[in-house]
Amino acid sequence: MIFSTYQFVLIFLPITFGGYFIFHHLKMHSCAKLWLVLASFYFYAQGSPDFFPFFLGSVVGNYLIGNMLSKLQGDNHRIERGILLAVGVLANCGLLGYYKYTDFFIMNFNRVTGMHYPLMHIILPIGISFFTFQLIAFLVDSFRGETKNYDVLDYLLFITFFPQLIVGPIIHHAEVVPQFENEANQRLIFDNVAMGLFIFSIGCAKKMMIADPLTTDAQSFYNHIEPGLPMLQSWFHSIEYTVSYYFDLSGYADMAIGLGWMFNIKIPQNFNSPYKAKDFQEYWQRWHMTLSRFLGNYIFRNVFRKGSKYRNYYVATMVTFFVSGFWHGAGWTFIVWGVVNGILVCIASWRNRKDKKTPVWLGVPLTFLLAVMTRILFVSTTFRESWQVFRGLVNFSSWNLPDVQLFLTENWYNIALTFVGLAICWFLPTTKTIAEKFKPNWKYLLYAAVLLIICICNMDKVVQFLYFQF
Repeated sequence: MIFSTYQFVLIFLPITFGGYFIFHHLKMHSCAKLWLVLASFYFYAQGSPDFFPFFLGSVVGNYLIGNMLSKLQGDNHRIERGILLAVGVLANCGLLGYYKYTDFFIMNFNRVTGMHYPLMHIILPIGISFFTFQLIAFLVDSFRGETKNYDVLDYLLFITFFPQLIVGPIIHHAEVVPQFENEANQRLIFDNVAMGLFIFSIGCAKKMMIADPLTTDAQSFYNHIEPGLPMLQSWFHSIEYTVSYYFDLSGYADMAIGLGWMFNIKIPQNFNSPYKAKDFQEYWQRWHMTLSRFLGNYIFRNVFRKGSKYRNYYVATMVTFFVSGFWHGAGWTFIVWGVVNGILVCIASWRNRKDKKTPVWLGVPLTFLLAVMTRILFVSTTFRESWQVFRGLVNFSSWNLPDVQLFLTENWYNIALTFVGLAICWFLPTTKTIAEKFKPNWKYLLYAAVLLIICICNMDKVVQFLYFQF
């Protein structure tokens, strides 16, 4: 089940929302939380029914280990705590590794040894990469003594709260559990509902009106990569894919944030106009910010040591982006994508430290161009495919006026939509900025209603969210 479907908008959301606040109104607060947990379980089971028992076991197991870690504080229990943390982290990584990386390791083992073990073709459970990070963060913080013995319902809501369960944003227990415990959030607040619907409508429009048609068109091109790709097509579809990725991911994040508002839960922002960035260091401070936060807190800070030659900023950055690349997908293209991004961030950091900052007029288009180049690597299935696209970018011999005219005539709508998307990225305020000016009046209501009506009328042809594959 995804947000931009009739099943979710017209059935699941009203029932879940109504039941949650009815229980709170009757002062049955534990029942309200349990209702939301069960609804979230149902929401997840609709997407990965076969994996659901393992998901449930993982959530419960991490809760038990986390609580034991919280209780065993002090030097007297150092060994026990270390063993528990290792068991918990390895169990999480093992589950993720089995489902996401088994075929990757079999394929590379066969390549190195000359063996021919068959691939297992394991179906990747939705959201496993995201909730695994949240569970690991919970265990590490429990080990550090930064958590408390959470009530089981509060813990379950932190992990399973359906708006963020599948594709994030990656939330932290310290920022969401207190919100569920806060009595002020246990009543229906109409202003928050209005705000939530407003933000949800923007996210839904991003997804359905911009991302979906662009993604469908770009994927069609990338699914048929052949030698001798025309220059114009290679450039356009690569830019088109880059634009669609932003609107798909940020649209989902907006919808999740909007849904959170409806339940009086503030979910952290995930995007801040990344294509306005002047360099790649700033780009990754604006793109998928909750993922960057997790990687910074739990990977970078564990590698970086100030004053250490071998654990300095650049080494820690490269390790972090290597992990990021491997996390994104089971393939060498993802790993190389992560390494390339790490190099670009290091270059930007070095230039900033030397006060060699690139001016905005040059930095923004250059950073976007590099984002397009790295996106080619990200969306290509193999290095051979990405190489063919890169060659297509400089295939000047394919440039002739009749073909250009034909391409523009046949693809005018997607071309116009891509330019509209770029204009929104570069010149319009973010959803957060728009929401900060929100007032529950008829103007904002009309704006949200128009967007929602347009989206609802087109929910019969929804495209799956791109990050469901991760």
